[in-house]
Amino acid sequence: MRTKISKRGQVSVPSKIRKQLSMGPDTTVEWVVEGGAARLIPIPDNPIKAFRGSGKKGLVSQLLKDRRKDRQKEDAH
Repeated sequence: MRTKISKRGQVSVPSKIRKQLSMGPDTTVEWVVEGGAARLIPIPDNPIKAFRGSGKKGLVSQLLKDRRKDRQKEDAH
């Protein structure tokens, strides 16, 4: 999708993209420049809540298990 920059430097985000990314009138965005390209990243109101549940299942229990093993090794020395 293409849009034009206005004389005032404003850009309109197409409706389809706003809906897909759940962007509303008060959405904060981050501009990231990578080489000759710019990316627009919407920042959720609550980034912690948005991140919750995005990890692989069982990863926390595996991490805790590994930590217990490390602790046992340290205690043995």
